[in-house]
Parts: sequence; C-alpha cells; structure tokens
Amino acid sequence: MFELLINIVIPSLILMKLSGPERLGSVGALLLALAFPLVWGGVDLARSRKWNLFSALGLVSILLTGGIGLLELDNQWLAVKEAAVPGIIGLVVLASVRSRYPLIRTLLFNPGVVDVDKVQKHLEQRGSQGIFEARLQKATVMLSGTFFFSAAMNYMLATWIVTSPAGSETFNEELGRLTLLSYPMIALPSMLMMVAVFYYLSRSIRQLTGLGLMDILRQEA
Repeated sequence: MFELLINIVIPSLILMKLSGPERLGSVGALLLALAFPLVWGGVDLARSRKWNLFSALGLVSILLTGGIGLLELDNQWLAVKEAAVPGIIGLVVLASVRSRYPLIRTLLFNPGVVDVDKVQKHLEQRGSQGIFEARLQKATVMLSGTFFFSAAMNYMLATWIVTSPAGSETFNEELGRLTLLSYPMIALPSMLMMVAVFYYLSRSIRQLTGLGLMDILRQEA
C-alpha cells in the first residue's frame, strides 16, 4: 500500500490538482510528482544494492516521462515510451528461452520464493529434469506474453487519455489520470496473468516431484 501511494496515488493527485498556474504550475507539479517514485526507487535500489535490468528500466521510464513533459515533445512519444519499457522486458524474457537460464528462474522460480534445492533434488530422484526444463521454457514464453500485453495496453491507454500538448496543465492532468487508470486496467490484469504462470509452474513441479505447494514454497526460518 505504501508503494502504491508513493508511485501512483500521490504523483497522480499532484498532477491532477496542483498543475494550475495559481499553484505549482505545470513544470513544478510534474517535477514534484516524478520526484516521489524517482527518489523512492533510488533509495530502494541503494538499500538493496541489487541493480538489474528491470529496476534500471523503471528509473529510466520515470526520467523519460519527465523529459517528454519538460522538453514539450510530441505526446506520441509518451505512448511509445509507455509501450517500450514492458516491451523491452518482454523481448528480454522471450530471448532467455534459448539460454541456459530462462528468466523465469529470476522472476518466479528463485530461492526467495521456491525451495529450489528441494525441487531439484526430487526432480533428480525421479529423472524429470529434462521435462521440467522444457516446462520452464514454456512458462518463460507465457511470462513474456504478460509483458507484451502490458506494452499493448500501455500504448492504447496513453494514446486514448493523453491528447494535450506536453508541458501544459491539461497534459499533466491527463498524465495523472493515465497513472491512476494504468493500475486497475494494466497492472492488476498483468499480475493475475503472472499468478496463472506461477500456478502452471507449481502444478508442473507437483506433477514431476510429488511435492505439494506448501512443500515447494520457501519457508522462513
């Protein structure tokens, strides 16, 4: 809830309510709104010390949004940017299918979520490693589809909502509405799709190892 407030609710309200010339103005409101997710993302990355493609793209996306507004570029670039970030992630996830380490391992099948050692031990005992690797690749393709869905929806939503010239008060207000609507219309469906991928993965593990869901989840010490 705290992250939702910092990254979505507060920036959206600032853009929608404080962009008028009698308040912060379009530039001031845009800078303040972007400061919340940018500072929070920077602090979180510095604290965890885990810099990766996904975190870096998130910060770059925030900076690009600010650049489009401050430089008053054609708002079509906002739609392209909104689609490009999840689209790039989707391509990277899809490309990892051909590698030895599909990114499904990083995003869902990782030691922070699943007791990987236990799963691998049971797979070896049953001689099911090859089948499981094939299903990991299939799950990776499915996971990339969630990002491509997000890219397409981001583009359509941005072109539908943000129609005013960048740098204007109405542009800020539309950007605020875009930020608010992107959560129920894009983020939640994408999360449900990821849950479906994880269900497919956990069902595959259950079939190939005989372990139940609670047996494969990482248990806190």
